[in-house]
Amino acid sequence: IVIEGADGSGRSTQINRLVEWLEGNGHATVQVGLKRSTLVSEELQTAQEGNVLSRTTLSLFYATDFADQLENVILPALRAGFIVLADRYIYTLMARDLVRGMDMDWLRNLYDTALEPDAVMYMRVSPQALVQRNFAKNPALDYWESGMDLGLSRDMFDSFLKYQSLLIEQFRRLQKIYRFRIIDADKSSDRIQAML
Repeated sequence: IVIEGADGSGRSTQINRLVEWLEGNGHATVQVGLKRSTLVSEELQTAQEGNVLSRTTLSLFYATDFADQLENVILPALRAGFIVLADRYIYTLMARDLVRGMDMDWLRNLYDTALEPDAVMYMRVSPQALVQRNFAKNPALDYWESGMDLGLSRDMFDSFLKYQSLLIEQFRRLQKIYRFRIIDADKSSDRIQAML
Protein backbone atom coordinates (compact mmCIF):
# COMPACT_ATOMS: atom_id res chain seq x y z
CA ILE A 1 0.00 0.00 0.00
CA VAL A 2 1.52 3.30 -1.09
CA ILE A 3 0.76 6.77 0.22
CA GLU A 4 2.25 9.52 -1.94
CA GLY A 5 2.29 13.25 -1.34
CA ALA A 6 4.44 16.25 -0.50
CA ASP A 7 5.87 17.08 2.90
CA GLY A 8 2.94 18.37 4.93
CA SER A 9 0.28 16.46 3.00
CA GLY A 10 -0.54 14.18 5.94
CA ARG A 11 1.14 11.06 4.54
CA SER A 12 2.96 10.04 7.71
CA THR A 13 -0.09 10.63 9.88
CA GLN A 14 -2.22 8.44 7.63
CA ILE A 15 0.44 5.71 7.42
CA ASN A 16 0.59 5.61 11.23
CA ARG A 17 -3.20 5.35 11.41
CA LEU A 18 -3.22 2.59 8.78
CA VAL A 19 -0.59 0.67 10.76
CA GLU A 20 -2.73 0.91 13.91
CA TRP A 21 -5.85 -0.15 12.04
CA LEU A 22 -4.21 -3.04 10.16
CA GLU A 23 -2.29 -4.36 13.17
CA GLY A 24 -5.40 -3.94 15.32
CA ASN A 25 -7.14 -6.25 12.85
CA GLY A 26 -4.39 -8.87 13.07
CA HIS A 27 -2.21 -7.95 10.08
CA ALA A 28 1.54 -7.67 10.41
CA THR A 29 2.98 -4.56 8.74
CA VAL A 30 6.33 -3.21 7.61
CA GLN A 31 7.00 0.40 6.67
CA VAL A 32 9.35 1.71 3.97
CA GLY A 33 9.96 5.16 2.57
CA LEU A 34 12.46 7.57 1.11
CA LYS A 35 15.95 7.66 2.60
CA ARG A 36 15.44 4.56 4.76
CA SER A 37 17.92 2.23 3.07
CA THR A 38 20.70 1.01 5.33
CA LEU A 39 22.95 1.07 2.25
CA VAL A 40 22.74 4.74 1.21
CA SER A 41 20.31 6.76 3.36
CA GLU A 42 23.01 8.47 5.43
CA GLU A 43 25.13 9.23 2.37
CA LEU A 44 22.11 10.62 0.51
CA GLN A 45 21.24 12.87 3.45
CA THR A 46 24.83 14.11 3.66
CA ALA A 47 25.01 14.75 -0.09
CA GLN A 48 21.74 16.70 -0.02
CA GLU A 49 23.01 18.93 2.79
CA GLY A 50 25.68 20.26 0.43
CA ASN A 51 23.03 21.23 -2.16
CA VAL A 52 25.41 20.31 -4.99
CA LEU A 53 23.93 17.13 -6.46
CA SER A 54 23.24 17.02 -10.19
CA ARG A 55 19.77 15.87 -11.23
CA THR A 56 21.13 12.52 -12.49
CA THR A 57 23.16 11.87 -9.34
CA LEU A 58 20.18 12.74 -7.15
CA SER A 59 17.95 10.44 -9.20
CA LEU A 60 20.39 7.54 -9.04
CA PHE A 61 20.93 8.03 -5.29
CA TYR A 62 17.17 7.72 -4.69
CA ALA A 63 16.90 4.78 -7.10
CA THR A 64 19.63 2.99 -5.13
CA ASP A 65 17.80 3.75 -1.88
CA PHE A 66 14.62 2.27 -3.38
CA ALA A 67 16.32 -0.81 -4.89
CA ASP A 68 18.01 -1.66 -1.59
CA GLN A 69 14.71 -1.45 0.29
CA LEU A 70 12.95 -3.48 -2.41
CA GLU A 71 15.49 -6.29 -2.16
CA ASN A 72 16.09 -6.27 1.58
CA VAL A 73 12.79 -5.13 3.11
CA ILE A 74 9.82 -5.16 0.72
CA LEU A 75 10.27 -8.55 -0.96
CA PRO A 76 11.21 -10.45 2.24
CA ALA A 77 8.28 -8.86 4.11
CA LEU A 78 5.79 -9.75 1.38
CA ARG A 79 7.10 -13.32 1.23
CA ALA A 80 6.59 -13.55 5.00
CA GLY A 81 2.97 -12.39 4.67
CA PHE A 82 3.39 -8.81 5.91
CA ILE A 83 1.54 -5.84 4.49
CA VAL A 84 4.09 -3.29 3.29
CA LEU A 85 3.16 0.36 3.73
CA ALA A 86 5.24 2.76 1.67
CA ASP A 87 5.53 6.37 2.80
CA ARG A 88 6.25 7.43 -0.80
CA TYR A 89 7.30 5.10 -3.58
CA ILE A 90 8.64 5.37 -7.12
CA TYR A 91 5.91 7.82 -8.15
CA THR A 92 7.34 10.61 -5.99
CA LEU A 93 10.80 9.88 -7.34
CA MET A 94 9.53 9.94 -10.90
CA ALA A 95 7.54 13.15 -10.40
CA ARG A 96 10.55 14.91 -8.90
CA ASP A 97 12.78 13.71 -11.74
CA LEU A 98 10.26 14.73 -14.40
CA VAL A 99 10.11 18.24 -12.94
CA ARG A 100 13.91 18.27 -13.17
CA GLY A 101 13.74 17.40 -16.89
CA MET A 102 14.51 13.68 -16.79
CA ASP A 103 13.22 11.45 -19.61
CA MET A 104 10.11 9.36 -18.88
CA ASP A 105 11.44 6.31 -20.77
CA TRP A 106 14.69 6.48 -18.78
CA LEU A 107 12.70 6.63 -15.52
CA ARG A 108 10.49 3.70 -16.50
CA ASN A 109 13.62 1.68 -17.24
CA LEU A 110 15.24 2.78 -13.97
CA TYR A 111 12.24 1.60 -11.93
CA ASP A 112 11.23 -1.43 -14.00
CA THR A 113 11.99 -3.74 -11.04
CA ALA A 114 9.42 -1.98 -8.83
CA LEU A 115 6.45 -4.07 -7.81
CA GLU A 116 3.03 -2.80 -8.76
CA PRO A 117 1.33 -1.88 -5.47
CA ASP A 118 -2.11 -3.19 -4.60
CA ALA A 119 -3.20 0.35 -3.72
CA VAL A 120 -1.69 3.77 -4.33
CA MET A 121 -3.15 6.98 -2.93
CA TYR A 122 -1.76 10.42 -3.72
CA MET A 123 -2.49 12.98 -1.01
CA ARG A 124 -3.02 16.17 -3.01
CA VAL A 125 -2.78 19.47 -1.15
CA SER A 126 -2.60 22.93 -2.69
CA PRO A 127 0.86 24.53 -2.60
CA GLN A 128 -0.56 27.37 -0.49
CA ALA A 129 -1.83 24.94 2.16
CA LEU A 130 1.44 22.96 2.01
CA VAL A 131 3.56 26.02 2.72
CA GLN A 132 1.42 26.82 5.78
CA ARG A 133 1.68 23.24 7.04
CA ASN A 134 5.44 23.21 6.51
CA PHE A 135 5.88 26.47 8.42
CA ALA A 136 3.75 25.05 11.24
CA LYS A 137 6.34 22.24 11.61
CA ASN A 138 9.59 24.05 10.76
CA PRO A 139 10.76 27.67 10.80
CA ALA A 140 12.29 27.31 7.31
CA LEU A 141 11.42 25.58 4.06
CA ASP A 142 13.53 22.68 2.78
CA TYR A 143 15.93 23.47 -0.08
CA TRP A 144 15.00 20.37 -2.13
CA GLU A 145 11.25 20.44 -1.36
CA SER A 146 11.35 24.05 -2.56
CA GLY A 147 13.04 23.13 -5.84
CA MET A 148 15.80 25.66 -5.21
CA ASP A 149 18.18 23.62 -7.37
CA LEU A 150 15.96 24.40 -10.39
CA GLY A 151 16.38 28.17 -10.32
CA LEU A 152 12.62 28.78 -10.35
CA SER A 153 13.08 31.82 -8.11
CA ARG A 154 15.71 33.29 -5.83
CA ASP A 155 13.05 33.52 -3.13
CA MET A 156 12.59 30.14 -1.39
CA PHE A 157 8.92 30.81 -0.60
CA ASP A 158 8.12 31.63 -4.23
CA SER A 159 10.23 28.70 -5.45
CA PHE A 160 8.39 26.34 -3.08
CA LEU A 161 5.00 27.36 -4.49
CA LYS A 162 6.21 27.00 -8.09
CA TYR A 163 7.96 23.67 -7.48
CA GLN A 164 5.00 22.14 -5.66
CA SER A 165 2.69 23.25 -8.49
CA LEU A 166 4.98 21.52 -11.00
CA LEU A 167 4.96 18.35 -8.87
CA ILE A 168 1.16 18.34 -8.81
CA GLU A 169 1.15 18.53 -12.63
CA GLN A 170 3.53 15.56 -12.83
CA PHE A 171 1.45 13.53 -10.38
CA ARG A 172 -1.60 14.16 -12.59
CA ARG A 173 0.43 12.90 -15.55
CA LEU A 174 1.55 9.80 -13.63
CA GLN A 175 -1.98 9.15 -12.37
CA LYS A 176 -3.16 8.80 -15.96
CA ILE A 177 -0.46 6.20 -16.60
CA TYR A 178 -0.51 4.26 -13.32
CA ARG A 179 -4.16 4.77 -12.35
CA PHE A 180 -3.64 5.56 -8.68
CA ARG A 181 -6.23 7.31 -6.57
CA ILE A 182 -6.00 11.02 -5.82
CA ILE A 183 -7.16 11.98 -2.32
CA ASP A 184 -8.15 15.55 -1.47
CA ALA A 185 -5.88 15.94 1.57
CA ASP A 186 -7.29 19.37 2.43
CA LYS A 187 -10.02 17.45 4.29
CA SER A 188 -9.82 16.50 7.98
CA SER A 189 -7.47 13.69 9.06
CA ASP A 190 -10.44 11.60 10.25
CA ARG A 191 -12.24 11.94 6.92
CA ILE A 192 -9.08 11.01 5.00
CA GLN A 193 -8.54 8.01 7.29
CA ALA A 194 -12.08 6.82 6.62
CA MET A 195 -11.49 7.08 2.86
CA LEU A 196 -8.22 5.16 3.09
